[in-house]
Amino acid sequence: MRIEDQYKILEFKDFGDERGNLVVVEGNADIPFDLKRVFYIYGSDPDVVRGMHANRKTEFVLINVGGTSKVKVDNGFETVVVELNRPRMGIYLPTMVWKEMYDFSEDSILLVLASEHYDSKEYIRDYSDFLKEVGGVHE
Repeated sequence: MRIEDQYKILEFKDFGDERGNLVVVEGNADIPFDLKRVFYIYGSDPDVVRGMHANRKTEFVLINVGGTSKVKVDNGFETVVVELNRPRMGIYLPTMVWKEMYDFSEDSILLVLASEHYDSKEYIRDYSDFLKEVGGVHE
């Protein structure tokens, strides 16, 4: 499967007016799953790399609600880098893609929406193991 067919760039509606901006994200409507977990990453330096794993069961949506960051998405055959640089832009990541978040701006706040509760057993944290599971060729 081509990597472009796996991840998806999402644009959320902005209900802003003279009072400011309001962006709403609803599970099973604006994102393709029911929300089970929400967390955010902030205070990371530009040279810090977060993520570095794939998930067997969990889908994610990443949104930089403040600042910017980059997301490397790798399916074992192809890699793409997406810059998250608008608070109404997100990236949907399905299961079994390797993800790395990096190049965080000083003011970056990366909001992560997850389809599952945390379960360490469903994480693949070794890239070689990931490649074996997907039959990939990178390295």
